[in-house]
Amino acid sequence: MNIAQILPQIAADRHVLLAGPTASGKSALALALAQQQGGVIVNGDALQVWSCWRVISARPSARDEAAAPHRLYGHMAPGADWSVGRWLGQVAELLAQGERLIVVGGTGLYLHALGHGLAVIPPVPPELRAEADHRLAAPGGLAGLAAELDAETARRIDLRNPARVQRAWEVLRATGRGLVAWQADTPAPLIGPEISQRFVLTTDRDWLAERIARRFHLMMAEGALDEVRAMLPHWQPPALWTRAIGAPELIAYLRGETTLDQAIERAIIASRQYAKAQRIFFRGRMKDWLSLPIAAA
Repeated sequence: MNIAQILPQIAADRHVLLAGPTASGKSALALALAQQQGGVIVNGDALQVWSCWRVISARPSARDEAAAPHRLYGHMAPGADWSVGRWLGQVAELLAQGERLIVVGGTGLYLHALGHGLAVIPPVPPELRAEADHRLAAPGGLAGLAAELDAETARRIDLRNPARVQRAWEVLRATGRGLVAWQADTPAPLIGPEISQRFVLTTDRDWLAERIARRFHLMMAEGALDEVRAMLPHWQPPALWTRAIGAPELIAYLRGETTLDQAIERAIIASRQYAKAQRIFFRGRMKDWLSLPIAAA
């Protein structure tokens, strides 16, 4: 289906939660919805919150932002404290204003937390997070942290995902209780199914792979390298803002560690791998969301 075929399926009097893999056309659909039906477009992507990344994170253009209200895009400075819990708090503030929200993004955890609820877990002390960062950066660090998780959490999370493993390890160390146990106490969602429509965009894998490559080359033409170059003096992995897909690869080029062609190729591969991980998350955690097959018009 294309956008014109999808729009009639979406009720204008309910909030919309719109998830999908990178480059699948989520932002274009959200903009068409807002223009035709009304509503505020809300960012549900963990990378598009950072002020330093407009091009490399594929944030809506200034023209698109002028065409409909957009919120929670590019509003956080690099290095600021950020989490899904803070994002939910900001979405709650928007809900309190009484607007219809069209929440769009590829960060599955954000959309899932919004539509299914998020456990309220005590904050992790900074020194414990620093310890986890140090251990994760060391050889064998991911496996070492994973080996120390409680059995139930280790069975339930993706042990290949460094961010998820680190978060689970931090929670266990800080509270003495496993992440899955905390999640069992999840409160009601901010935007439940009774007041919303929830969709996951699905695409043909080869079609999406081609779009990802084409979009990254367009990003390069629009100044992605200059955007990354501006952040080179401030580069501090594993800070959250440094995880923008394509940024580490271009940093490697700017440091003379690879050629530009190699950096571009690796960035495209990383984007395709990210899209695969997104699809796996959506299939596993959003089975009750309506699937919307989408393709070019």
